[in-house]
Amino acid sequence: MESAIFVPMFTDFKPVFKILLRFVLIYVVLVLAYQFYLNEFANSGLDPVSTWVMRQSVYLQNVFGYPSEMVPGKPEQETTWFFVSGKYVSRMVEGCNVISVAILFLSFIFAFYEGAKTFLFAAVGLLALHVMNVLRIVGLNVLLVETPQYSKIGHDYLFPAIIYGSVVALWLIWIQYFALKKVEK
Repeated sequence: MESAIFVPMFTDFKPVFKILLRFVLIYVVLVLAYQFYLNEFANSGLDPVSTWVMRQSVYLQNVFGYPSEMVPGKPEQETTWFFVSGKYVSRMVEGCNVISVAILFLSFIFAFYEGAKTFLFAAVGLLALHVMNVLRIVGLNVLLVETPQYSKIGHDYLFPAIIYGSVVALWLIWIQYFALKKVEK
């Protein structure tokens, strides 16, 4: 008798299980690929993507009137320092490049795959996340120069909320306007 109850239940949840399975598989594959990428640059300084993000942040900081430079740390430290307005204010590490967040974003978007528009939305979303991340880093460095007493709240709460809030907003847009179609009455 119990098996008769579970069969319809699993049938009802089959689409949910498929989405969940796609999410997990995509996430695991992307995380493993990213880890292989990071392993290539272990103990050789900051990885190229993080360096690229940092260069853009330094450029914007200079544009906004905060003279900035990149100062590499020891290669085994895998970090580079932001020297802004005559001070070492922060350092760039691999986790600041938004790739981990982008993996989460892509896994969710492709879990709700909707053909070619999935790739287009993923590309636009990745670009938006990248821009938000560079602005986040610039904002944090400006905060550290102008009001260093707020560094903990800025680094630990405010700026992560901005990047994760951007991901959630993109997910909601994807679900509302692209993935789930409203039934016309």
